[in-house]
Amino acid sequence: MILRRSALGRSTVQVSELAFGAAGIGNLFTPVTDAEAEQAVHAAWEVGIRYFDTAPHYGLGLSEQRLGAALRSRPRGEYVLSTKVGRVLDPAPTTGGDDLAHGFAVPATHRRRWDFSARGVRQSIEESLERLGLDRIDIAYLHDPDDHAQHALTQAYPELARLRAEGTLGAIGIGMNRTELLTRFIRETDIDTVLLAGRYSLLDQSGLDELLPLAADRGVGVVIGGVFNSGLLADPRPGATFDYGTAPAHLVARALDLKSVCERHGVPLRAAALRFPFGHPAVASVLVGTRSAAEVRDTATMLRHPVPDTLWADLKEHGLLPADVPTPKEAG
Repeated sequence: MILRRSALGRSTVQVSELAFGAAGIGNLFTPVTDAEAEQAVHAAWEVGIRYFDTAPHYGLGLSEQRLGAALRSRPRGEYVLSTKVGRVLDPAPTTGGDDLAHGFAVPATHRRRWDFSARGVRQSIEESLERLGLDRIDIAYLHDPDDHAQHALTQAYPELARLRAEGTLGAIGIGMNRTELLTRFIRETDIDTVLLAGRYSLLDQSGLDELLPLAADRGVGVVIGGVFNSGLLADPRPGATFDYGTAPAHLVARALDLKSVCERHGVPLRAAALRFPFGHPAVASVLVGTRSAAEVRDTATMLRHPVPDTLWADLKEHGLLPADVPTPKEAG
């Protein structure tokens, strides 16, 4: 099976259109066994995924360890791996307890420390390489620097640029779910990519206001995360999750309307949600968090599901998408 690959902005890094988000195999919310994690990564390879994303934050390093182990037998030149900086892992002074307060079902062996200093960035990259068992990282993202914008701009970014020049990194980016700082980085730095979570989906197109046009103009590649908006677009119903909280009633109703229109065209809502971001030329890949081989295969099936042009037109006619939002063209 082959998934389309494209260059990430002006960089030489080639990413597959579907990316494997590895928070799940870091025991996000519930435990996953080593075998299940390995099977999920192998299933991703089988369906054609060649872009894998992780972070020290995910399971206090467990995600990086498991992803590196599962990819170790694969040719290094055939896949792209990204990790993140901004949270350094320090050994916990006492043992015991778990990390569920941060969302991960792992022992609390370490503590996260926000650190966007040059020294912290280099330490984070060196420790990630050790956990991954690799000698280079293809993409390093500044991870959620919402409250650390100045340090991220003046200390962390220049250090990542030095690491890129040294060849330790192939590309550098920033990842978060708010558009303002991402847009500022595109405008003020020589960044290669941004990872935008939840702000360019069937329910939220705020990324189109400024970020996506500027990225296209500056040649910055965009990876879109959160296309299901934390679950509402995967399974719309009362009590579903939107942006990590309970979805308000008006958004549940809108998601159900989206689902109804999609079903009239014979398209699962998840398939439309996965395909929608590719209507914008700056978007290179959609990143989906998966924790099992079955979830990986299902996501790949949804991405391949045909989505006719008439569906997008119908969504616009019903006021469920703005009239001027770019939409993917059906393959001829």
